[in-house]
Amino acid sequence: MKNLKIIVLAKQVPDTRNVGKDAMKADGTVNRGALPAIFNPEDLNALEQALRIKEKYENVTITILTMGPGRAAEIIREAMYRGADGGYLLTDRKFAGSDTLATSYALSLAIKKIDYDIIIAGRQAIDGDTAQVGPQIAEKLSIPQITYAEEIFSVEKGEVTVKRRLERGIEVVKAKLPAMITVHSSAPECRPRHAKQYLKFKHARTTSEMQDASEDYMQLQKDRPYLFIKEISADDINVDVNWVGLSGSPTKVKKIENVVFTAKESKKLGSSVEEIDELMKELISNHTIG
Repeated sequence: MKNLKIIVLAKQVPDTRNVGKDAMKADGTVNRGALPAIFNPEDLNALEQALRIKEKYENVTITILTMGPGRAAEIIREAMYRGADGGYLLTDRKFAGSDTLATSYALSLAIKKIDYDIIIAGRQAIDGDTAQVGPQIAEKLSIPQITYAEEIFSVEKGEVTVKRRLERGIEVVKAKLPAMITVHSSAPECRPRHAKQYLKFKHARTTSEMQDASEDYMQLQKDRPYLFIKEISADDINVDVNWVGLSGSPTKVKKIENVVFTAKESKKLGSSVEEIDELMKELISNHTIG
């Protein structure tokens, strides 16, 4: 195989396990600044699939693409620590408040600026749970898509072979390249940071980060170009501002709520058949089961 190029779509998301009273703004958008930020879990599953392809074949390049504010560069570095080769940060105030439709529009325009054979992303993000962005991007790029992927078996002869996790079983499918693949949470977890990768990329920065730190980023880019995380603005990809941000987002968030399940009562059982039988009768009688 010659020069296989993979784009992994990743998102920095608010940790929905820590939703507080300030989690929502007055305009109905998520107040991301008030919540801890993490690497979207299923995007990590997607990254692992890309890394396995890189281990299996020669001349594979993995590029991370994320859309968000400046701090989202952190997940690009995190992916580089685990084995990715570099990344792009799609960032602009014009994107603020974008829903899945607006996000997929902006990402698809950015992807057109990057050479690729396969796009891999998590099935959905934990701050929305819509599973819409990946398929929407595939439609906008007019490329085949495979959803609910659990394992990428092979990428050979211009085709990718994938095992899908369905509600009541699995199936193995093929698609012509270029293709879009969204990865299910049942896929293998992503490997931890690699020590050599961390030492190599720990100083990777975007231009904005270097400017804020008053670093000589021009010289750094010349000496160690692999440390340069590229930033893409709305103007760079010729965005129609009517299709991004709040104006381009028909979806509006009405309410955010933190739901915590607690066990109010518990019952300890022994190992005897009689105790288990008694519990089953109790559950049936109070309509918990049956």
